[in-house]
Formats: sequence, C-alpha cells, structure tokens
Amino acid sequence: MTVRLDRLANGFRVVSEHMPGLQSASIGIWVEAGARDERPEQNGIAHFLEHMAFKGTARRSALQIAEEIEDVGGYLNAYTSRESTAYYARVLQADVPLALDVIADIVLNPAFDPAEIEVERGVILQEIGQAYDTPDDIIFDWLQEAAYPDQPIGRTILGPEERVGAFQATDFRGFVAEHYGPGQLTLAAAGAVDHDALMRAAEQLFGHLAPIAAPKFAPATFVGGEARHVKKLEQAHVAMAFEGPAYRNAEVYTAQIYSGALGGGMSSRLFQEIREKRGLCYSIWSQTGAYDDTGMMTIYAGTSAGDLGDLMRITVDEMKRAAEDMSEAEVRRAQAQIKAGMLMGLESPSSRAERLARMVQVWDRVPDLSEMVEKIDAVSVADVRAHGEEMASKAALALALYGPVRKAPTLAALQEQRVA
Repeated sequence: MTVRLDRLANGFRVVSEHMPGLQSASIGIWVEAGARDERPEQNGIAHFLEHMAFKGTARRSALQIAEEIEDVGGYLNAYTSRESTAYYARVLQADVPLALDVIADIVLNPAFDPAEIEVERGVILQEIGQAYDTPDDIIFDWLQEAAYPDQPIGRTILGPEERVGAFQATDFRGFVAEHYGPGQLTLAAAGAVDHDALMRAAEQLFGHLAPIAAPKFAPATFVGGEARHVKKLEQAHVAMAFEGPAYRNAEVYTAQIYSGALGGGMSSRLFQEIREKRGLCYSIWSQTGAYDDTGMMTIYAGTSAGDLGDLMRITVDEMKRAAEDMSEAEVRRAQAQIKAGMLMGLESPSSRAERLARMVQVWDRVPDLSEMVEKIDAVSVADVRAHGEEMASKAALALALYGPVRKAPTLAALQEQRVA
C-alpha cells in the first residue's frame, strides 16, 4: 500500500492510499473548520452548514444528489466535529470520478435555498430535542461545557435552539467565506484509487479557488467545573473529565495506554472493580481524546441513584491506586489493545481515508503506522504511573451528572478525596 500526498498551487491538499485487491474506494473532503471555529453568535452553524450541503446546489437538487450516488450503489454522508467537517462517499472504483464531482459540488456550490433552510432547521431542532432525551449523549455536551466554560471548544456542536432558529443564507455564506479556503481543504481517498487521476480532477474542481487567511480559533483552557441536572430517570448518569495532553504532545500515547488500562475493556480496573466485583453498574468506561491544543480523559458510568456515590468514590480510589501499582502486564495489554484497534480499524478504505485526512490536518504529513507503533511500545510502566498520578490528583477535573443525582458527591468532595 502506498500513501501519496501532493498540493495544488493554491494550497489544496490531495492524499491517497491505493489498497490492492479492492474494488471500491472511500473519498471525501475534510475541512479544517468545526464547532470551535464559531463565534458565539455562530454556535451551531458548522453543523447546520453540513446539513445544507445535501439540500441542493446550482446543478443538482437534493434528490438528484442522493440519486446520483445511490444509482451506482454507493453512499454519501458527512459529519461535524469540534475541529473539522467531513463530506465523504463510498463507491465502486469506476464511480470515483462521479463521487468526487458530487462532493465538490455540495462543498463548493450549496444553493442555500430559503425553503430548504426552513426544512432542515426543523430537522436539526428535532435532533437537538432528541439529544436531550438521550442521557448518555447529552451528558457529554454538559461535560464539555463544564471543562471549557465560556469557550468555543466548550460549546455544543448542535448549537442552542435560539441560534439554530435564526440562521439564514447570508450566515452560511459568511462562514464558508471565512473557513472554506483551499488551504483548509483536504481531499483524502483510499482503496481502488489512482493518485494521479485524483490530482487531475482536483485541479479541475478546486484549482480555481483563491487562498484565504482563515481566522485562528481561540486557545482552549481546561478550567473544570460541575454540571448537575436533576431529572426523574431510571438511571443516574455520571461523566468525569480530566485535563490531558493535546495530540501533538508526546505524552498522548501514555494517556491512551493509561485510560485503556483504567477503563478501556472488560479486563480494565474500573470494569473489574466496579461492575464485576461490586455489581454497581452495567456500563463503565474511560477513553482519551485530544485536540489541537488540549485534551481530556473521560470516564462515564450509568447506575442507580443509591449506588452513584459509591461508584464515584471508588472510581477516584481506583485512579489513585493505578498511579501506585499499575503493572507491566496491564500496560502491555493496553498497548496491545491500542495497536490492534488501530490496525483492525484500518482494514476498510473508509477508515484509512479518514486517518489520512486526520494525519494531514494534524502533522501535514502521514506518519507510517510503524512510527506510531514504535511510540506506543516505547511507553514504560513508570511513564503510565507518572501520568496516572497527574490524573488522580493534579489534573483539572470536570463533572457532569444527569438523572436522580441530587445526593451525588459534589465536585468539591471529589477534589478533596483526590488529594487526601
């Protein structure tokens, strides 16, 4: 398999990986603009814009966009995160040019028809309402806001109802003009693809774009805090976040291994102690996420109101214990899980295309998998214990609670337990 990365004269990047033996390909445009690039009055516009891309262009109606891809057996989708927006398709080899033409059309030429804006506004308002009815979804929005209060990175991706209810075509065009320059776009493809053909198509479709100076997002500062939402539910939901390393920080691999050993699987400490030994919950896990200039480890669990206090206190105790006696076997197991997950996840062209785009956005190159494996293997038990000590007692903490949580321990109580 061969990865190739090239640029057009205007800064537009094209990265691809040919995967021999495949008859299909995944191809998409990744934009370096997401929810954290929004000004306060724009909150939710990146996600709304992603929806509007499928609602028609100057050349295609919304139905034609769907039909052209589905007529050849492919699919088309998109997503918005806090730092990027992606528009992508999966098609057979012969239909790669068609898919790229459709994607370029919806990214560069959305019609923003007023009638379609109103239709999609209703869809997104329903999506926001659905999130509030999904406790193990909305709690992470509240956690993010508690971790990064009054900051772009702390705001919800969907946006508040009052903002979503007010966006018009001029707002969308303004956001595109600010953030959708060629230097902020990456064409990524994997599978049955020809890089030289992609370059020729990219030149034709994107070569005319004039470079822009995209505004920089506001730096993130993990502050921490508590969000407690009392509601009559069957379960009490709790999520904790601890400040972690950004994705260019060398310690990010240590953070991944620590969170994996702590709560990344059935053999992890939290799962074994809290679910298997004590039966305090059905689901508990931890994971590490990273952004351009910050990161966070998240722990989530759902349990009964009566067991919530014990679960939270035991979680903190387990974190403190992990900093003292994390074993070689646990570290090696977590390393194996991370490497296997990474390699297994790259067996599909869709996963590979997404990795290519992400690596280019982060590093402006695509590190070889062996380079990443080497960095994972280089993490020692001492490294993990030191990171665990930081997480257990020093890292900033955010807490979100939802459901019958009135009597749950407070953030102040957990902080006191951490340093005891």
